[in-house]
Amino acid sequence: MPDEAAPLHVLLVEDDDGDALLVEEFLADSAAPITLDRVATMADAVGAPVTADCVLLDLNLPDAVGIAGVTRVRRHAPGTAVVVLTGHNDEETGIAAVAAGAQDYLVKDQVDGLLLIKALRYARERKRAEQVEQQLLEQQLLANENSRLERGLLPTPLLADSHLALTTRYRPGRDGSLLGGDFYDAVELADGTVNVIIGDVCGHGPDEAALGVALRIAWRSLVLAGLASGEVLTMVERVLRHERIRSVFATVCMVTVAADRGSLRMSLAGHPPPLLVTGDGGELLPNDRLGVPLGVVDDARWEPLEVPLPPEWSLLLYTDGVFEGRVEEGIERLGHEEMAKLVLGILGREPEHGKVLDELIATVERLNRGPLDDDVALAMLTHRSGR
Repeated sequence: MPDEAAPLHVLLVEDDDGDALLVEEFLADSAAPITLDRVATMADAVGAPVTADCVLLDLNLPDAVGIAGVTRVRRHAPGTAVVVLTGHNDEETGIAAVAAGAQDYLVKDQVDGLLLIKALRYARERKRAEQVEQQLLEQQLLANENSRLERGLLPTPLLADSHLALTTRYRPGRDGSLLGGDFYDAVELADGTVNVIIGDVCGHGPDEAALGVALRIAWRSLVLAGLASGEVLTMVERVLRHERIRSVFATVCMVTVAADRGSLRMSLAGHPPPLLVTGDGGELLPNDRLGVPLGVVDDARWEPLEVPLPPEWSLLLYTDGVFEGRVEEGIERLGHEEMAKLVLGILGREPEHGKVLDELIATVERLNRGPLDDDVALAMLTHRSGR
């Protein structure tokens, strides 16, 4: 319901002195706090900013007739309610004016004080409701557009080997977003080698998300271009230094799996090592060749580690958001070693890797007593021999 005690400021646009006097008397008789200003032409109405809550507009002015007057007022003062005044013979025009954007119309010889004041108050509230609805619609359209954009920026891994499967999960830390500062990708080359990357730009806002996308696309482009694996991280770091808005860094784990799937080469740039799962159990790969994150030290180099692989295996790459949650109500973090134990425990009773990753996230959130603060990216690459 409109607030009858709220002050109401009305701009009357009326060239007929008798009609204007009648409106003034109607409003003067009201006990409500109403301020009335009057101009006689459209030029005067739009000649200065409109500060009124509502414009009471005659449709037969010397310089504006009919719908044209409504259009000019709405264009000049889009946030102001408009109530049109029309003669009995122009009632259809009044209806058309409402269709053109006015909040209401009044027939001059059918107006009394109570009706006039009620119409003005309701028009103000309708305009406010329209503005709120428009703002909500604009926010929804923007959210949908951002959602489509972010969804389109998530990678589609390029894997052709039928014996390989990649299962991923992505949980951004920003509320309501689809993309955070974490990123992952996988590309199989023509010679059969498979390259996988997972990374984490420090922070989880929109700037970090944009930088993460830039690094992922740069990495994919360099890999597809055939750049030697030892040079890929150097070039990705160069991209980071050029694209970052402020002095941020990124951690990265890059893995190249041989074409025969019997070994891998791993490079760590400040990132935790993957979990290798085999028929004999599982273990975190060594991190004794851990290098500095990207963007920290000039001319940094990352020494790769060669790891032999059995005929069948799974490799879980992850970002630190999945293990930096608290444990119950304590102050200790879960840590990547305890996270690895959780994964192995879940794998012992659940063969489907998508459900494994879902249960892992659910478990660490339960231990954290709530949602995780940081972005989470998980990528599990699995090889089955097909025998």
